[in-house]
Amino acid sequence: MSIENKNAICGHIKSYAQSKGIHLININGWHDHLYCLVSMSADQNIATIMNLIKGESSFWANRNLTWREKFGWQNDYFAVSVSQSHADAVNKYIDRQEEHHRRKTFQEEYNEFIQKYGFKE
Repeated sequence: MSIENKNAICGHIKSYAQSKGIHLININGWHDHLYCLVSMSADQNIATIMNLIKGESSFWANRNLTWREKFGWQNDYFAVSVSQSHADAVNKYIDRQEEHHRRKTFQEEYNEFIQKYGFKE
């Protein structure tokens, strides 16, 4: 995904999330993925939020942006909770995606995270 398309999708997702009562604190990413920092209320759940964001943003992106082939998100997503005491660090990490991924691919980072925290795929 080009930087222009990524920025357009991020901007659109921010607006759409707000219209749906989703408190999207930050969104950014790289060529093949996005990170979102979301604060959920008691009546929200991650599956519904991701369905809304992914479904609507793919529809919007295919109508409003130029792609070599049809745009679509992968079926899966990865979500973890973050304590309030770590929210600022996560926010800064999201802001620095372009810089970060010049040094490490998403797959390398994902594998390290899974191993470090003992998640099963």
